[in-house]
Amino acid sequence: MSDVVPPEVRPKPAVPAKPPHVGAPSPSSPFPPQGLGVGGGSGGGSTLLGYIGIDTIIEQMRKKTMKTGFDFNIMVVGHSGLGKSTLVNTLFKSQVSRRSAGWARDEKIPKTVEIKAVSHFIEEGGVKMKLTVIDTPGFGDQINNDNCWEPIAKYINEQYEKFLKEEVNITRKKRIPDTRVHCCLYFISPTGHSLRQLDVEFMKHLSHSVNIIPVIAKADTMTIDERQEFKQRVRKELEMGGIEFYPQKEFDEDMEDKSDNDKIREAMPFAVVGSDKEYQVNGKRVLGRKTAWGVVEVENPNHCEFAQLRDFLIRSHLQDLKEVTHNIHYETYRAKRLNENGGLHPISSNDTQESNL
Repeated sequence: MSDVVPPEVRPKPAVPAKPPHVGAPSPSSPFPPQGLGVGGGSGGGSTLLGYIGIDTIIEQMRKKTMKTGFDFNIMVVGHSGLGKSTLVNTLFKSQVSRRSAGWARDEKIPKTVEIKAVSHFIEEGGVKMKLTVIDTPGFGDQINNDNCWEPIAKYINEQYEKFLKEEVNITRKKRIPDTRVHCCLYFISPTGHSLRQLDVEFMKHLSHSVNIIPVIAKADTMTIDERQEFKQRVRKELEMGGIEFYPQKEFDEDMEDKSDNDKIREAMPFAVVGSDKEYQVNGKRVLGRKTAWGVVEVENPNHCEFAQLRDFLIRSHLQDLKEVTHNIHYETYRAKRLNENGGLHPISSNDTQESNL
C-alpha cells in the first residue's frame, strides 16, 4: 500500500502595501478618500484586502494629457471698437489675438462679415494648449446688418461637419483635429440702455449651436450703479427673448453644479475691462487702463469683473465648455446630419485624398 502524500501547502501571497509616493487625494480631487475594506455602493462591492492602485488613474490621465496637450477654440463677436482683441490678450496674458498677429492699423472694416482664425501654442506648468482665436471683423459694422450672423453660423457648422467627416472615415486618425468652436464671447456695447436688436437676434439664432458667454465691454465707461442696472436689464431681456447662455440650466449635472452655476448666472453678463499694459500702483505692477482720475485695474474685482470671467472661463469651466460642445452641440448637429438622406456614408482614405486635391 502506497503512502498518502499530503497536499502541498503554499504560503498565502503577501498583500502589497500602498506605495509611499501615493498619498491621500488632494483637496481638488473629485473622489472622496475611501478606506480599505469598504464595499462599493448598491452593487455589493468586495472587501479590499489591500492596496490595488485604482486611485492612480487620475495621475495616469494627467500625465497623458500633459504629453498630448489639448485644443481650445474661442470665438469673439461684436462690432469694432469694443476691445475684443485686447480682452483676449489679457485673458491669456500673451499676444494671441488676430490684431497681434500681423494686423495692420490701416486695415479697413470689411463690407461683409469675415471669419479669421489665428492659432498659437502656449504652455504653462508643463501643460500644452493649442489656442485658436476666431475673430469676426465686419460684424455689426454695416448700415444694414440683416442676417449678418449667417456667416458665423455657417463657420460653426462647417467645423462640426469637418469633425463628423473625420469620424465616419473607414481609416480614422488616432486623434481627430478639433476645430469646433468651444466658446463664443459676445461683446455687448456699454450703452447703459438696452440690448440692440442685433444682439438679441444673434444670440437667439446661435445659442443652440455654440456656448455663448455675453460680456459687457469697456465697463469703465459706466458708474458702478449704471453697470448694475444695465446688467439686470440685459438679463431680463435675455430671459424675455428665451435666450440661453452658457452655463445652461438644463446641463447642470447635480446639486453642487447647480449651486455653483447659479452664482455664475446671477453675475452674468460680466462687465469687463481689458488691457495689456502695466502700470505702477501702490508699489506693484498691474494690468490696467490709465485715466485722468487714476488707473482702472483689470484684475481688481472692485474695478471690474474681468477676474471673475477669467476664473470661470479658464480655471473652472474650460473642460466643461469642451464637453458641452462635444456632447450637446456637436451631437445635435451629428444626429441631424445622420438622419438626412439616410446618413453619411463611410469615407475611405482614397476618397479623402481625392477630396483634398
